Amino acid sequence: MNRRPLVLRLLIGFARFWWDFLIGDTPELFVAALTVIGVIALLSEVAGVNVAAIIVLPLLVVASLGISLYRAQRTSR
Repeated sequence: MNRRPLVLRLLIGFARFWWDFLIGDTPELFVAALTVIGVIALLSEVAGVNVAAIIVLPLLVVASLGISLYRAQRTSR
Protein backbone atom coordinates (compact mmCIF):
# COMPACT_ATOMS: atom_id res chain seq x y z
CA MET A 1 0.00 0.00 0.00
CA ASN A 2 1.41 3.39 -1.03
CA ARG A 3 0.39 5.79 1.75
CA ARG A 4 1.52 9.34 2.17
CA PRO A 5 3.66 10.23 5.18
CA LEU A 6 1.81 11.44 8.26
CA VAL A 7 3.20 14.98 8.03
CA LEU A 8 2.00 15.32 4.44
CA ARG A 9 -1.47 14.03 5.31
CA LEU A 10 -1.70 16.48 8.20
CA LEU A 11 -0.63 19.40 5.98
CA ILE A 12 -3.14 18.44 3.30
CA GLY A 13 -5.91 18.12 5.90
CA PHE A 14 -4.98 21.50 7.41
CA ALA A 15 -5.01 23.17 3.98
CA ARG A 16 -8.35 21.59 3.08
CA PHE A 17 -9.88 22.80 6.36
CA TRP A 18 -8.81 26.40 5.76
CA TRP A 19 -9.90 26.27 2.11
CA ASP A 20 -13.36 25.04 3.14
CA PHE A 21 -13.57 27.46 6.08
CA LEU A 22 -12.51 30.60 4.17
CA ILE A 23 -13.81 29.93 0.69
CA GLY A 24 -16.46 27.25 1.16
CA ASP A 25 -19.36 27.40 -1.30
CA THR A 26 -19.01 31.05 -2.28
CA PRO A 27 -15.53 32.08 -3.34
CA GLU A 28 -16.87 35.46 -4.50
CA LEU A 29 -17.54 36.45 -0.88
CA PHE A 30 -13.93 35.62 0.01
CA VAL A 31 -12.68 37.75 -2.88
CA ALA A 32 -15.12 40.52 -1.93
CA ALA A 33 -13.88 40.49 1.67
CA LEU A 34 -10.27 40.77 0.53
CA THR A 35 -11.22 43.57 -1.85
CA VAL A 36 -13.08 45.49 0.86
CA ILE A 37 -10.14 45.12 3.24
CA GLY A 38 -7.76 46.31 0.52
CA VAL A 39 -9.87 49.34 -0.40
CA ILE A 40 -10.26 50.37 3.24
CA ALA A 41 -6.53 49.93 3.85
CA LEU A 42 -5.72 52.06 0.81
CA LEU A 43 -8.18 54.76 1.83
CA SER A 44 -6.89 55.01 5.36
CA GLU A 45 -3.15 54.59 4.75
CA VAL A 46 -2.44 56.11 1.35
CA ALA A 47 -5.09 58.79 1.12
CA GLY A 48 -5.34 59.37 4.87
CA VAL A 49 -9.10 59.62 4.64
CA ASN A 50 -10.28 57.68 7.68
CA VAL A 51 -13.76 59.21 7.71
CA ALA A 52 -14.34 58.13 4.11
CA ALA A 53 -13.09 54.65 4.98
CA ILE A 54 -15.62 54.42 7.79
CA ILE A 55 -18.41 55.43 5.42
CA VAL A 56 -17.26 53.27 2.51
CA LEU A 57 -16.85 50.07 4.57
CA PRO A 58 -20.54 49.31 5.18
CA LEU A 59 -21.42 50.38 1.64
CA LEU A 60 -18.93 47.95 0.13
CA VAL A 61 -20.03 45.13 2.41
CA VAL A 62 -23.71 45.63 1.58
CA ALA A 63 -22.91 45.90 -2.14
CA SER A 64 -20.85 42.70 -2.13
CA LEU A 65 -23.54 40.79 -0.23
CA GLY A 66 -26.19 42.13 -2.62
CA ILE A 67 -24.18 41.00 -5.63
CA SER A 68 -23.68 37.57 -4.07
CA LEU A 69 -27.39 37.27 -3.33
CA TYR A 70 -28.26 38.31 -6.88
CA ARG A 71 -25.89 35.70 -8.33
CA ALA A 72 -27.29 32.99 -6.05
CA GLN A 73 -30.87 33.78 -7.03
CA ARG A 74 -29.98 33.91 -10.72
CA THR A 75 -28.24 30.52 -10.66
CA SER A 76 -31.04 28.84 -8.66
CA ARG A 77 -33.65 29.56 -11.32
